[in-house]
Amino acid sequence: MTAELVRGQNHPLSQSRLEIRISAGTPVAAAAALSDENGRIHGTEWVAHPGAPVQPGLEVSRQAAADHRLAVDLDAMTEAVHRVSVLLALPAPDGGAGPARFGAVAAPFVAVTGLDGTEVASYTITGLDLESAVVALELYRRQGAWKVRAVGQGYAGGLAELFADQGLAEATQLASGIDEAVARGLARSVQAPPPRTSEGGRSRQAAAPAVGPDQGAAPQGAPVPVPPSYGGQPSGGQGGPQPAYGGATDPHAASGGPVNYSHPGRQTSAPPPPPPTAPPAQPGQPARPVAGDATGWSMEERLYNQVWGMFEDLARTTAAYRSAVDFAESRMDKELEQALSDPRSRIGGQGDAAREAARARCSQLVDQARASLDRDVAQLVAEAEVVEPALPPAFARWDNPCWHAYRVPMEIPMALRLGDLRLPEAEPIRIPMLLRLPLERGLWIDSGRTDSLDGSFTDSHDMRRLAMDTAVAHAARLLAVYPAGEFTVHVVDPAGSGARALAPLTQTGVLAGPPAQGAAGVTEVLARLTQRVDLVQMALRGGAPDALPPGFDTSQQLLIVNDFPHGFDDRAVNQLRYLVDEGPSVGVHLMMVADREESAGYGPLLDPLWRALLRLTPVPDDHLADPWVGHAWTYEPPAVPHGSEVLRQVLTKVAEARRTGSR
Repeated sequence: MTAELVRGQNHPLSQSRLEIRISAGTPVAAAAALSDENGRIHGTEWVAHPGAPVQPGLEVSRQAAADHRLAVDLDAMTEAVHRVSVLLALPAPDGGAGPARFGAVAAPFVAVTGLDGTEVASYTITGLDLESAVVALELYRRQGAWKVRAVGQGYAGGLAELFADQGLAEATQLASGIDEAVARGLARSVQAPPPRTSEGGRSRQAAAPAVGPDQGAAPQGAPVPVPPSYGGQPSGGQGGPQPAYGGATDPHAASGGPVNYSHPGRQTSAPPPPPPTAPPAQPGQPARPVAGDATGWSMEERLYNQVWGMFEDLARTTAAYRSAVDFAESRMDKELEQALSDPRSRIGGQGDAAREAARARCSQLVDQARASLDRDVAQLVAEAEVVEPALPPAFARWDNPCWHAYRVPMEIPMALRLGDLRLPEAEPIRIPMLLRLPLERGLWIDSGRTDSLDGSFTDSHDMRRLAMDTAVAHAARLLAVYPAGEFTVHVVDPAGSGARALAPLTQTGVLAGPPAQGAAGVTEVLARLTQRVDLVQMALRGGAPDALPPGFDTSQQLLIVNDFPHGFDDRAVNQLRYLVDEGPSVGVHLMMVADREESAGYGPLLDPLWRALLRLTPVPDDHLADPWVGHAWTYEPPAVPHGSEVLRQVLTKVAEARRTGSR
């Protein structure tokens, strides 16, 4: 029976290997601090945090997330450790985004469970207000036994104040290091999958419309006085999200128009048609997968939700396998330690038999876990085989036959495929990496990595070429999935080194102009785009979007920057940072093709820039993490089939649609 603790209450622990489960409802950083009998932390090595997630007997998550699972092995603690404090902190991202105090978010929930998932004790941390860091609970040693106590002690000064209160001399430095590690984790994370249903199964909920990060949803029937490029686009005929009932001010009343008295939560449109169903399965066989069996208002939305369901399923089954293997190996080590603790049994037949028995039990557990993983992966492979051919161009690989029947779309799709994701335990399955549109952050194609996962070596020249090819493939897909004239691409190539890779864009005529070269070209393009951001921001903030200059291009803008920082002076660097921070909210996006090491001379000035961009690589690399269980996913960039002309054919149709629409 679970003990539901209140602040200050304790409960005995009967197990030494535990899991701390945290649910916060908003991304938080989780850490665990070891301290002596007086509650003092003796050094930074006594703290497990996202920058150093593994300490003896402890393992915490490597990034901020709404849900965490922390592993604790009390038997692995040294005699000097008398307390294990579980710490939570709200991340402090650049620009002040996100909640700054726990009083503005739902009360965090913390549970202590056994390895089998059985809850031992739980605690809901209530009463927090201005605090941005909190000691959630602590596991403490008393008379040779361990107990758990609900603490809930918050600190308005964040982690620095928390660590200082526990006697750590390097409190400020450690807090800054954790903030930096969390920021790096957020910069490399992929989007969270859609929420799970109340039944606990794969999510089948309709995805929300893609709305810009600084834009609110318009009530039903209310006009949206902004250019189409900057407003949220309902997907698949789905109506825009409704405001909360009660307390809302109707925009019509402010302007003297009629008030809309319709109930905002009432469904006025026809429900979506039911998803396709699979034919009955043979007895004892799993159900045959069907493309588009998730809930949604259109096939595109169903496929989007189904892809993220596959992502969630693979993450969950892999996490279960890894946990089972870790448990089996730990139990084997413990059995060997117990069996061979007597020196007389370390040699001879008795010791050999004990070792063989422990290894056999470990192998049996691992084989059982592997069989479960293989079964789940086989089901996902079967699902991918029916889903992949059904994907629309925005979600499909370049070798999908749908590109041969490509037509310029009339509406913006829900999302865009940036490549594939896979895990080392499940090589046969690739999950499409889908990014919602319109883009909410820029992209960084890292041209500085010189080694790959298979151990092969790629020199710097080839990496730059591959990085530029990858950038062109991404830009071509963005151009292809937007309606004609609603997406514009600019290129800054100061030294002209990307001319060969840019040929599909320049020769088909889909660029806004020739690639800008030299310092003068860089200055001209950046000045034009920063002026555009200023104009649109002033118009939107002033509530007068119709005051934009006549003939103003309202399409989404993408700037591809090659060979940064070549050709950039200090003013240009500041303009680039301004575009990264302010551009996405008004439809101006950045795609950097750069090696971070080459800009090291700027020091920490550019750290916020790199963190604000989603890092992608031109070769497979395991740098992306999911926000759910923290797996390191291997990212594979989109590859155009060797010798294929599909890229030029698609871009040619885009250029023709633009010319036809401009007449």
